[in-house]
Amino acid sequence: MYRINKFLFALLVSVVFILPVAPISAQTEKPLTSKEFVNLLYMLPRTPQKRDELIDEIRRRGIGFELTDGMRSLVATKSGNDSMLRRTLEEADRRRVNPIGSALPSETEGRELLDRTRNVTLAAANAMPDFLVKQIIKRSYAFGNTGTWKQHDNITLAVGYRANAGEEYRLLTLNGMPVPEEVRNSNDYSKYAPGATSSGVEYVSSVANLFKPESQTEFKIVDTDTIQNRRTVVYEYVVKKESSTLQLIAEGARTYAGSRGRVWIDRELDRVLRFEQIATEIPGDFPIVGATTLIDYDWVLINERKYLLPTHSVVLITSRQAQSLVQDRNDIRFRNYQKYGAELKVIDEIDEDEPAEPEPPPKPKPDKP
Repeated sequence: MYRINKFLFALLVSVVFILPVAPISAQTEKPLTSKEFVNLLYMLPRTPQKRDELIDEIRRRGIGFELTDGMRSLVATKSGNDSMLRRTLEEADRRRVNPIGSALPSETEGRELLDRTRNVTLAAANAMPDFLVKQIIKRSYAFGNTGTWKQHDNITLAVGYRANAGEEYRLLTLNGMPVPEEVRNSNDYSKYAPGATSSGVEYVSSVANLFKPESQTEFKIVDTDTIQNRRTVVYEYVVKKESSTLQLIAEGARTYAGSRGRVWIDRELDRVLRFEQIATEIPGDFPIVGATTLIDYDWVLINERKYLLPTHSVVLITSRQAQSLVQDRNDIRFRNYQKYGAELKVIDEIDEDEPAEPEPPPKPKPDKP
């Protein structure tokens, strides 16, 4: 399958700040009505590529209706339980309920917050400890852009990270069953558990790379939100391909791509709590045609000190296979952070975490082309 290597994403970035502009919805357009939203939502099963247009419309105009459990259920059904659409809708509902609390900061406040966050984030990246973490990965796939996800497998990895040596991987379980010893001791598990993968180092360094000067990143304030009960300011960013080191890998072929996305910054602690990355400027003849990552960060305890590290990530890769498109989704939970030790087996225990998103029981899976 295909692999997106984002932490070859040495996104060394010069921070360019674009002045905030009042949202269009505040100038000329009214919030989306429930009827407008439902009409757009019903288009997704036939034209799933319009999901991004719907998300942009929600972010631009907001919503003028209550987000009920019934509406949430309808969104899950019509969108294939799309996580990004769900999060965007929840953000819009919070803005509807509390428009004053969700008002954008002033130009000066926004610039100062971004500068403080850059300094704190780069300093924290240089002080990151060597650690071990367990990744619980639920892998799914869908044909075309249907969003009809079929379970591929569930794997558990032990991942060791050392600043001077990179990452080390060990496959612990496949679909809840321990793997053979020779597989467990190998750093390459792809033959035993084939499927879409993503490297681990990006989860540690990608946000810091975004703030480094070489990437010439452009930032723009676009929104506010509440993440983990923390008030955040949302910035959109763009990194051009010529300044990017985001690398996509597909069966030995490699290419560089630009990126765009959003960062959610804690207004009081000056730290990024959520990071969205969407690959752009992908060559038209490359097998991968789309790659998106969303990472949530939280404070974890390692050797009696707290560090801001990923707790959840969703990686979505769209690739061209034969005459059709296939989407691969990895839903990743990070558990049991601890100081790096001599052996990865110290975090080898079965985890019974609930799946990240509610889904019906898996149906028999057809052979993948």
